[in-house]
Amino acid sequence: MGWEDRDYGRGQAGGEYRMGAGLQGMSVVRWLLVINAGVHFLSYITGGVPLALGYFSIETALTHFQFWRWFSYQFLHANMLHLLVNMIGLYFFGPILEQWWGSRRFLAFYLLCGVSGAWFFSVLFFLVPDLLGIAAATPLVGASGSIFGIFAGAAVIAPHQKVMLLFPPIPLKMRTLAIILMAVAFLTIAAGGDNAGGEAAHLGGALLGFLLVRRPWALDFVDRYFGEEANERRRMVDQARKRREREELEKEVDRILAKVKDQGLQSLTRNEQRTLRRASENRSDRDGG
Repeated sequence: MGWEDRDYGRGQAGGEYRMGAGLQGMSVVRWLLVINAGVHFLSYITGGVPLALGYFSIETALTHFQFWRWFSYQFLHANMLHLLVNMIGLYFFGPILEQWWGSRRFLAFYLLCGVSGAWFFSVLFFLVPDLLGIAAATPLVGASGSIFGIFAGAAVIAPHQKVMLLFPPIPLKMRTLAIILMAVAFLTIAAGGDNAGGEAAHLGGALLGFLLVRRPWALDFVDRYFGEEANERRRMVDQARKRREREELEKEVDRILAKVKDQGLQSLTRNEQRTLRRASENRSDRDGG
């Protein structure tokens, strides 16, 4: 079965993925677009407060243990063009990965690819600091690591799927587009280009995106802790708690009734009286009134 024949491959016309195809019901992609745009607007009207609190750098995230920055930097952008380019990538290609993963797994995939971008940025900084030409305090912002993870994942899922570029308007295979983007990132780093640090994040996101799509079982923990399995476990824990409380109440009632038999009703304390009333009410509820 080819990719185009699968449920997640439908919605493309003529073998090309077109803008907006499959966005119906793609809540995670839609929310990511809204959140990224909203955070950028908030940063604009507050004079960059979210940027100051959320950007990633070696100094803030590692030296000062501000671990939230591994995630927060993914929703911050340097300027409108930076935001626009990343959101176009998310809008075009995000639905492919969300349809393939499902909403929960796609969100985990997106965030982890962003974390991997910051991780690769950090690794290169410590291994070859002169290559990136950056300082420990250099800020890293943007969803590019996540977007490159999406590019790499889409190239694995649908390598021969044709994509129409915006500029220039020429068709490319998904795999060809991904190879070109990775090559540009690698050459920029090797040449010590102006955005070598950002391109390191691109490669880090792409590397994890490729690995996760090739090994989808790596995201099984999402269903285990956030899916139906997790809900079922929570229901079982809640049922066990209620059963334990019911057993404890029955033991207390038996003790109180034994006390009544030996000493009479007048010997009961207010707490013991309330316990008997609660047990009576619970029994009435179980018996239907």
